[in-house]
Amino acid sequence: MADRATPWYRAARPEHWRALLAAQLGWMLDAMDVMLYAFALTAIRDEFGLSGAAAGALASVTLLASAAGGASAGWLADRYGRTRVLMGSILIYSIFTGLTATAASVAELVLWRALVGIGLGAEWSAGSVLVAETWPAEHRGKAIGFMQSGWAVGYILAALLAALILPRWGWRPLFAVGALPALLTFWIRRAVAEPEIWKRQLRHAPALGELFGPALARRTLLATLLCSVLLFAYWGLFTWIPAYLASPVEQGGAGLGIVRSTAWIVPMQVGAFLGYTLFGVLADRWGRRPVFLFFVLGAGALVPLYGAGHRSQALLAALGPLVGFFGHGYFSVFGALLAELFPSRVRGTAQGFCYNAGRAASALAPAGIGAIAGRLGIGGALAATSAFFLAAGALMFTLPETRAAELEIL
Repeated sequence: MADRATPWYRAARPEHWRALLAAQLGWMLDAMDVMLYAFALTAIRDEFGLSGAAAGALASVTLLASAAGGASAGWLADRYGRTRVLMGSILIYSIFTGLTATAASVAELVLWRALVGIGLGAEWSAGSVLVAETWPAEHRGKAIGFMQSGWAVGYILAALLAALILPRWGWRPLFAVGALPALLTFWIRRAVAEPEIWKRQLRHAPALGELFGPALARRTLLATLLCSVLLFAYWGLFTWIPAYLASPVEQGGAGLGIVRSTAWIVPMQVGAFLGYTLFGVLADRWGRRPVFLFFVLGAGALVPLYGAGHRSQALLAALGPLVGFFGHGYFSVFGALLAELFPSRVRGTAQGFCYNAGRAASALAPAGIGAIAGRLGIGGALAATSAFFLAAGALMFTLPETRAAELEIL
């Protein structure tokens, strides 16, 4: 354990920072690629003549595929290494995001977005366990918080690219830019080593069935349910926020259009960045459970106000950073909590399964919220996600507090 007189960021070694940077950049570019679809949603709907539910279902395809990719990547990361799988995931989501630009039909669009999803899901499974196993226990929450903050930066990049490219050249060049993250893998291969804790574990093929054995079944099921409820809330809300801001007021939107809505989305993601990073600091100090409850209760209270505020651009501008802060920050719990709940021999498998089974369940959210939006307007549909934030707060207290827990190696 580091000397408490030494600031935590100075106590960390270069290999800690390299692992964190690799996972953070991978997650940032993951966010950029997946959110490009959210910003292009209106243009894609118009070109292919899709209903709101059908357009949401395309996002659901990506989420379902990402669940399969993430669960598989967790097993592969236990077997072959965290860094190797991280590189593979970035290559997959980058290449197929670029190929999305070539889609000439809905069937091709479905295919490319499904293949993108495999890489998107795999990145978190490999990157989060890489950081969790590399950083010391007393600073694990902070490191995971910084890793998660990459999502906010990637979201902002997607918004800026959409504002720059969509009005001039349309949605296809926007996705072509999404192929560039593949270049990151060259640096990861040279600079980032596998965690020592992974190198020391007994080498064997991890068994998914062990997660449902007597020792781990309860934790596996509760962690999966928590991920499912919370990811449903998240994807139901944030898949549709760009469309909410850009859509006409008579459709329940804010009437800002794609370009102007960027000025509302960027402050929201600045709030998200602060939420991710502050969550880690607070969770290392006060514990995972109370800080998580603070964030999800805040999200549950703010989302209905935000959904009802579409006629007041000033209100949306004021609430946006708070929605970003509370609506994202809780994600920083997962990389630390799931690593602390499971031993090293199945840690990647467990994180991949629990998080991505939850992601599979949440695949219903974009289409479901899209269908509700057809009846109540987009703002009313967004408010419906509040119940899921509140349910997640209750579920968190069925799992043990794991602050500063040393990771099991065997």
